[in-house]
Amino acid sequence: MNDPMDHATGIEKRELEQFKSGNKDPWLLDTVLKRGPGTKEQPNMIPSAFDGRIVGCSCKGNRFVNWMWLEKGAPKRCECGYYFQLKEVKPI
Repeated sequence: MNDPMDHATGIEKRELEQFKSGNKDPWLLDTVLKRGPGTKEQPNMIPSAFDGRIVGCSCKGNRFVNWMWLEKGAPKRCECGYYFQLKEVKPI
């Protein structure tokens, strides 16, 4: 079989290039973001290459995940009181 790089295009090719350069998690899927202070002054920073992202907060005392949209700009407060904000990262 030929080398997959010969057939790959677009985002698939960029993903394969990331693997080849040593980045085994280009989509940050294996990265668990731990909650920090989460105050308005120090919100939990969520990496995103886009202007918006869906984020889940596992609020204390709740067994369900609270899903919310984060938009680029000001921090957003979850129902439990923690703040989250998007941090711009370079797209793959």
